[in-house]
Amino acid sequence: MDDSGFVRRKVRLGPGCSRPYEHAEWEDALVIVTEGEIELEGLSGRRWRFPRGAILWLTDLPLRAIHNPAGERAELATVSRPINSKSPTRPTSHDR
Repeated sequence: MDDSGFVRRKVRLGPGCSRPYEHAEWEDALVIVTEGEIELEGLSGRRWRFPRGAILWLTDLPLRAIHNPAGERAELATVSRPINSKSPTRPTSHDR
């Protein structure tokens, strides 16, 4: 955690590398593609490509993996609240 009270993290994927999607790793995190590009692979096998500058929310998505399809390194920067500041349940449309 930094002085702002947020948790920041960088995730790097080498050229042609992949990593399995783990829900807990991305929970409550705002994700920015800061280098290269990534592909998100859904459980259906369909893929969506996101270039540098894309801002993503990966919480609760039906994903299988995150891929770097390019010949250069990809980097994701994440920003999230500390675990002790998160609400115990996520708001739903019924909460309005």
